[in-house]
Amino acid sequence: MVNSTTTGQSRLINLKCPACGAEYDAAQPNTFCIVEGCNSTLFAQYDLSQPLSKEILMGRPANMWRYRELLPVLDDENIVTMGEGFTPIIPIKNLTHDTIGNQVFWKDEAGNPTGSFKARGIGMAVSKAKELGIKTIATPTAGNAGGALAAYAARAGVKAIVYMPKLTPQVFKDECRLYGADLVEVDGNIADCGKRVAEGSAEHGWFQISTLKEPYRLEGKKTMGFEIAEQFNWELPDVILYPTGGGTGLIGIWKAFDELEQLGWIGSKRPRMVTVQSESCDGIVTAFKGGDYSAEFVDRGFTIANGLRVPKSFADKIILKVLRDSNGTALTISDIEMNDGVKEIARHEGMLIAPEGAALWQAYKKLKASNWIKPGETIVLVNTGSGYKYLENITI
Repeated sequence: MVNSTTTGQSRLINLKCPACGAEYDAAQPNTFCIVEGCNSTLFAQYDLSQPLSKEILMGRPANMWRYRELLPVLDDENIVTMGEGFTPIIPIKNLTHDTIGNQVFWKDEAGNPTGSFKARGIGMAVSKAKELGIKTIATPTAGNAGGALAAYAARAGVKAIVYMPKLTPQVFKDECRLYGADLVEVDGNIADCGKRVAEGSAEHGWFQISTLKEPYRLEGKKTMGFEIAEQFNWELPDVILYPTGGGTGLIGIWKAFDELEQLGWIGSKRPRMVTVQSESCDGIVTAFKGGDYSAEFVDRGFTIANGLRVPKSFADKIILKVLRDSNGTALTISDIEMNDGVKEIARHEGMLIAPEGAALWQAYKKLKASNWIKPGETIVLVNTGSGYKYLENITI
């Protein structure tokens, strides 16, 4: 029952463009900022001026809906949930020769419904779409988002249409079809899928939930930030490494910390945020190192980390701003390094993580070796999904 999983009332006010300041009515379906020349992602805004105690969390279920007041769904009856969120913080136990002098933890998203962090964003977007009366939802995907949309749409009783690159592992395709979604395979990358979704939406009236082109997937992903704060007893770690394709999670975590500070739940200290990308699509890394404020379109083809084959994030400017505001950095990791990382973590830590997560492990070791990560610092690596779904890509 929904009432057993949620309490409190959303403090949602409206939607606001972080770039130009334009405001939008949250009671209407919205995508991104439509001010000419802007086209930014929209941020949900909440009333944070009224006191709210951390004590409200006591006794609430361990899922992402425990932060009810800071989430956008107004009526509990519209919440579509399968227990997503409140994933564990797991310390590195055996690879201590690499972690000596630091505390290093996984924020392990593999246990979410459909096996990845996409359950958070898609669950939130589908719930809000249901509240807004939307009946057909379409998305481009590199894999995990498609499966999540198919599952949550099935539970919500809405239609899901998924466009996916042909090179995506078969398990992701089978997953979508099993949940009853219409799956279209595209000979190209996720950007090509996005074009097809836009065309179909214009023709058929589907609602698009492409990454950061609608405001509510971000609101689901930000709950990772709420959880990290709570799980570290409201003292944030020193560094957070995040595998960055579209970058929704990185932006969401940063947004969560801002909201928590406004409520007085945390102080002004922030982690240094680290973007990790594949050699296939490393436009954010190149832009960051070059001092640029937007990224170029980069696609060198297949990568074993399907979620990192995003040639250009829609919110590249926001990602780069987060990296700079946090005094963070950005690294590129090869497929060979990712494959080695998957095996190393599996054989020494007993976790079969996604290649995206393995990229973080390799990036952490490089940052520690260069002394960018200092002795005594606490590090969080966000493993975004289960390695079981990538077995077709991994060389054993």
